[in-house]
Amino acid sequence: MRILSRVLIVLTLTASAAPAFAQEVIVTASRRAPGSYGGYAVDMGVTPTQRSVISLKRSADYVVQTVWLTGDTREAAKRKEELEATLRSTIDSAGKAGVELAVGDYVVQPLTLTNYKSLNYVGDGRPDTARANFLVKVRLTPGMGLNAAKAQIAKFVESVAKTGRTTLAVAGEPTLSVVNPDQYRGAIIDLIAADAAEQVKRFGAGYGVDVVGLDRPVEWARAGMTEVFLYLPAAYTVRKP
Repeated sequence: MRILSRVLIVLTLTASAAPAFAQEVIVTASRRAPGSYGGYAVDMGVTPTQRSVISLKRSADYVVQTVWLTGDTREAAKRKEELEATLRSTIDSAGKAGVELAVGDYVVQPLTLTNYKSLNYVGDGRPDTARANFLVKVRLTPGMGLNAAKAQIAKFVESVAKTGRTTLAVAGEPTLSVVNPDQYRGAIIDLIAADAAEQVKRFGAGYGVDVVGLDRPVEWARAGMTEVFLYLPAAYTVRKP
């Protein structure tokens, strides 16, 4: 018990300087991408690490699907008008369908009637075509599988009223997102502390532990169809008496 208390004290003091975030982040098939998390990874030199064996496994918060909005009306002004009309219809319909809309590659922001005109339209090689992508999200509830979430998104996309020559189409396979990964820092530290204390006991009385890496942001990786690993790039060494 005394060893565990000493471990927890070291971990808590080291973690006290950790930055707090309250963002929703995309979980790709691998670990966090460089430059993600609101620029923190770039600014502070933080790069993804190999996933720690001490990880918190939990359900993701959302299933996230990329959707493309495309319009090919020849007249540019009319094309823009139709695209924005369909986008407004998509936003208006989302709540009733039990889905949410967002934008972002790694850090996710809501797509609303306030910011929808800032969506970035690009061409597709044809002079009279414009398109843009956004995200459709379904909150995962207990017992919900990936296929159910995909079906809900597909049904929603199909049901949206389209204006003129606009279309909506899902693209690729869905991914997952987690809201505010750093809220799980304490739970992850508890796992590290328990593991460190267990290992120290193997060495006998008087041994201690030194821990590094708790000042780094929480990282994440996909653990399954709807689950994620959350972990800290921390390491500990057992110290002789």
